[in-house]
Amino acid sequence: MTAACSSVGRPKLKKLSPAQNNRLIMARIVQKFGGTSVAELDRIRAVAQRVKAEVDAGNQVAVVVSAMSGTTNQLVKWATDIGPVHDAREYDVIVATGEQVTVGLLAIALQNIGVDARSWLGWQIALQTDDIHSSARIKGIDVAQIEDRLMQGQVAVVAGFQGISPGGRVTTLGRGGSDTSAVALAAALNADRCDIYTDVDGVYTTDPRIMPKARKLDQITFEEMLEMASAGAKVLQTRSVAMAMRHKVHLQVLSSFSDEPGTLVIDEDDVMEEQKISGIAYSRDEAKVTLVSLPDQPGIAATVFGTLAEHHINVDMIVQSASADKQNTDITFSLGALDLDKAVDCLEAIKNKLGYQALVADPDMAKVSVIGTAMRSQPGIARTMFSVLAEKGINLHVISTSEIKISVLIDSDYTELAVRSLHDVFGLETA
Repeated sequence: MTAACSSVGRPKLKKLSPAQNNRLIMARIVQKFGGTSVAELDRIRAVAQRVKAEVDAGNQVAVVVSAMSGTTNQLVKWATDIGPVHDAREYDVIVATGEQVTVGLLAIALQNIGVDARSWLGWQIALQTDDIHSSARIKGIDVAQIEDRLMQGQVAVVAGFQGISPGGRVTTLGRGGSDTSAVALAAALNADRCDIYTDVDGVYTTDPRIMPKARKLDQITFEEMLEMASAGAKVLQTRSVAMAMRHKVHLQVLSSFSDEPGTLVIDEDDVMEEQKISGIAYSRDEAKVTLVSLPDQPGIAATVFGTLAEHHINVDMIVQSASADKQNTDITFSLGALDLDKAVDCLEAIKNKLGYQALVADPDMAKVSVIGTAMRSQPGIARTMFSVLAEKGINLHVISTSEIKISVLIDSDYTELAVRSLHDVFGLETA
């Protein structure tokens, strides 16, 4: 991200009116509302009331919204139905229209309750991206006009998920794009906080649908949230959390449908010496591939994973085990279940080049992860995790670790048992 997005602060102004002087001591807030929050007109009116409450408190407010729930899926279906093989630039033109409708509706809803508001599309602010259509990366944001409007007390209602390429074409940001838009805007505006409103009231120690005793966290560190998101938690997307951590944007996860306090996502320095296990995350949509008896020689792994990368197949957990005679090796890795068939086709196409004996694919895997900063200082967490899973008869196919996360690949049938057992053994239902 360029300096336009990360270092633009509040402008130095002269001869401020009394109202503007008062506004400078209040907060600058970016609010983001997802598709379920704006799924129908009554919900959009409810969102308008939440925005008005911040305005009435004297805060400067920019709002980022997604398309109405289900709209993007319908637009994607139309685009693929009209042409299964299509120009990605035209695809982005189509799918970006959902947010255009929502910003207009919300701006009107705000105006109707006495709030000065104006809608902004991605190209108008301008949210500058690269030219990788349907999965564009943000390069910078020109916030000068929005800064000026905020100082005048106007609410900026910004379309999430979309931007503009160097060539002037509409781009979209891919999965989680509206969250990413909101965090990027908050960074560029030097906002005091970015509130992410969704259909849950915060971040829980695990999925309450599996574990009714799951506890909502008052706060979680960026690193823990990043690991939770990458391990399968659906509250925030990995990309937006990583951006917030990099630009030190204060995040808060809240529900659009209640006034309950949410979860703050904070820097680890703000929690002092507290070390804990924060949660258990899981992902059911996993698959496993094992290449049996590959030649144990330099370049084999590079060929395997280079081929997969060329076909845009993301690989997660990897294990390589050499034979006793050191002549052959097995490589096992996990990937998204939707990519399994494509991965198998790619690897079978280069079987003669790789020289493996067999390819074994299993689509029915799940990844379960224990996450927390306690792993930095408390020994025995891996032992506790593996012991309780063994007691429940759960076999571990692959293990991977990071500084604050341990993940295991297991048979998907055991997902709920594993999550409940780990949640219990680490005492996550208690504060």
